[in-house]
Amino acid sequence: MDQIKWGIIGCGNVTEVKSGPAFNKVPNSELVAVMRRDGALAKDYAERHGVPKWYDDAEALINDPDINAIYIATPPDAHEDLAIKAMQAGKPVYIEKPMARNAAECDRINAESKRTGVPVFVAYYRRALDYFLKVKELIDHKAIGDVRFVDICLQWQPYDEEVGPNAKPRWRVNPEISGGGHFHDLASHQFDLLEFIFGPVRHASGIARNQAGLYEADDIVVANFEFESGVLGKGSWCYTVAKDQREDETQIIGSKGRITFSFFEKFDIHLETEEGIEVFHIPYPQHVQQPLIELIVKELRGEGKSPSSGDTGARASLILDRITQRQ
Repeated sequence: MDQIKWGIIGCGNVTEVKSGPAFNKVPNSELVAVMRRDGALAKDYAERHGVPKWYDDAEALINDPDINAIYIATPPDAHEDLAIKAMQAGKPVYIEKPMARNAAECDRINAESKRTGVPVFVAYYRRALDYFLKVKELIDHKAIGDVRFVDICLQWQPYDEEVGPNAKPRWRVNPEISGGGHFHDLASHQFDLLEFIFGPVRHASGIARNQAGLYEADDIVVANFEFESGVLGKGSWCYTVAKDQREDETQIIGSKGRITFSFFEKFDIHLETEEGIEVFHIPYPQHVQQPLIELIVKELRGEGKSPSSGDTGARASLILDRITQRQ
């Protein structure tokens, strides 16, 4: 493949800034068409972003001869079906995270990739962001010595649409569509990155409950996990705390110090050792998926390797299933 000509299936909010514009900013990459079931919204997106074509039918976009790679940005319940259809059409797929609703669906996607020889990539873009690469660099260079354990704390207040007499929670907290709740949506990023830094998780277990009753999915999860390297970890996730209790902090504790960072909201990394505290301020780029998309394009052109694949993407879903006791 020389010029990678993309089609987007599902041009919703995530594609407005995080990903969509990046396809035209990466060398040898071009966004050719977008699709949304509501044709008027697809047309509006195409006109606002200067995209030549729009569709209201996914299969029509998949079979467009001008497109040779597909970005699937729908909710997770459609990922397996669309990815398999795209691969059967001979077109590589870049799938929004989580890769699918559960590990079994991810496995079927990867099986089709192996059968057809068509590659799969997953939008775990933190693997390519300078902020998180700095965390990995500090670990790799033993800035805190030998790592002992990881401690994750994520506490958020409910979203506006989830509370009040007119509450209408979105698809992210409908397990039939998303596979879980906010834990599946957000912790998938966390475990994917932790495996990128520390290697495979050997064991993971947890408790997932719904305490507030705002929607069907779990709203609180606690977990323990162990990496094959021997590093241990624990985490807690709660999505129904008061606004002033909001917290997003992860600590990596080593034999000679500590690294504190945020997965979602802050741009500072704190390195604490006997020499003192050093702070690294590394903001995200305008389009957070652009660095990963650039690496994917390079792989498709035979010039490099993406750090995120179908195999790595499936790992995150497997860990989530084990923690929430779905597997």
